[in-house]
Amino acid sequence: MIDQLIREKIAARLQPPALSIPVGVSNRHVHLAQADIETLFGRGHTLTPFKALRQPGQFAATECITVVGPKGSLTNVRVLGPARAVTQLEVSRADCFVLGIKAPVRESGCLENAGDALLIGPAGHVELRSQVICAWRHIHMSPQDAQQFSVCNGQKVRVCSPGERGLIFDEVVVRVRDDFVLEFHIDTEEANAAGLKNSAQVSLLR
Repeated sequence: MIDQLIREKIAARLQPPALSIPVGVSNRHVHLAQADIETLFGRGHTLTPFKALRQPGQFAATECITVVGPKGSLTNVRVLGPARAVTQLEVSRADCFVLGIKAPVRESGCLENAGDALLIGPAGHVELRSQVICAWRHIHMSPQDAQQFSVCNGQKVRVCSPGERGLIFDEVVVRVRDDFVLEFHIDTEEANAAGLKNSAQVSLLR
């Protein structure tokens, strides 16, 4: 018994410490192409930064739009900048019920057979065709972070959240890029289920 306790103590000391990842809770939002920005807000309009996001160069804009579906609408949906090549609306499953649309769970940019919706701004409207998704939970990492966590771009991992409503998130996609900062992205429904808020800490299960 003494030998076993000693071995367990030694193993615990040799076990690498858990590496924590800050949480970023993502509410419904839209990324707009420049042409759609001008359709919604006026010719020559550029987005006005309101709040910097954790990922370098990205920001919540002062501009908001209304999203309309067959059953209902969502007002004051925040635009995120800067402008992108393709417009993409990201909503939660509950938002889909309100709008009366079907949006698949997808990685950003994977828009084949995605959902449809109508965007309305102060200067005009834009019809989205296969451009609405529920974002797949994912982790942003730099190449250095990926090396530290021993993972690679596109790999699916499991993430553990602590606390009274602790959960294990499965099928979390690792996204690695030079300009990424370490952050675990989930939507509001997933965050509420686990009792997580922005900047909370989770850990990767090895």
